[in-house]
Amino acid sequence: MNNNYPTAIISGASRGIGRALALLLAKHNFQLSLIARNVGELKDLAAEITEMGHRPLYFAGDVSDATFVQQAVEKTAHTFGKIDYMINNAGVGAFGPTDSYTEEKWDQVFDTNVKGTFLCSQNVLPHMRAAKKGHIISIASDVAKRVFDGGSLYCASKYAQHAFTEALRKEVRKDGIKVSCVYSGLVDSHFHAEPQGDSSHHTWLSSEDMADSIYYVMNQPAHVVIDELMIHPLSQEY
Repeated sequence: MNNNYPTAIISGASRGIGRALALLLAKHNFQLSLIARNVGELKDLAAEITEMGHRPLYFAGDVSDATFVQQAVEKTAHTFGKIDYMINNAGVGAFGPTDSYTEEKWDQVFDTNVKGTFLCSQNVLPHMRAAKKGHIISIASDVAKRVFDGGSLYCASKYAQHAFTEALRKEVRKDGIKVSCVYSGLVDSHFHAEPQGDSSHHTWLSSEDMADSIYYVMNQPAHVVIDELMIHPLSQEY
């Protein structure tokens, strides 16, 4: 532990944007706490970061599980002495006609995308309020502000995540806590029907592009907050 280094929790850390951000922050001497479902991928990421000279914490579990989230946040605060950043990156998607969704699928998407953002944010707030500073960043999607055919469930969850983040920003600004939301367009990741690296994605954003953008939001002077950042590949109409 080094109190001179900033501390960040990243949910959805084992793949895609979360993984790229974790590696970028490790290069900038962040103390990291990594959350994801896949313990094997988390161990691999933790080992890679340890080789870079920093030993991260990692927690395998579901961000919609209140007890799990509380324990992960408290362990992070106890180990590193503070929580400077909470990156709400965990997300799942489901697409298709509305009558194709099951109740279980609806609950799964909302539990991860909305409840997970709520629980992670709620649990870091006492630590940030005590410090009179901190930064919560939700990684949303441009479909938090638009809709598309076949996206009723996913769009609804991202609209809800966006609304929660917007309201939270107004609530905690007086406490010295920053709240930002990053809205991405098409990103070459595991999230799509085609595999990551598919030739159809060659003009899309990379996970590293997104990590750089998130780090830009994080790396502002204390008196500056970027409330929202919308980012697209040039090839995508919005």
